[in-house]
Amino acid sequence: MSIITGMQIRAAKAMLRWSGEELSEKSGVSLSSIRRIESHDGVPSGNIRTLESIQRTLEEGGVEFIGAPDDGPGVRLRIGG
Repeated sequence: MSIITGMQIRAAKAMLRWSGEELSEKSGVSLSSIRRIESHDGVPSGNIRTLESIQRTLEEGGVEFIGAPDDGPGVRLRIGG
């Protein structure tokens, strides 16, 4: 699992039409932590387990993270998901 960026998290939430509160509830990560992580365009600092939980939750919601953090990271909806 590669590390995702704050910008990717914001984009994924928008694609899924999830609020910060919804992501917090589904991932078990506090809303304040999500907001802090999202405030970075690049790879956010923080606990790797927190980032993995957010990423896993968004992927389970139907998004796919593409690209490397320093090589044009992106987000797309999975086909059929």
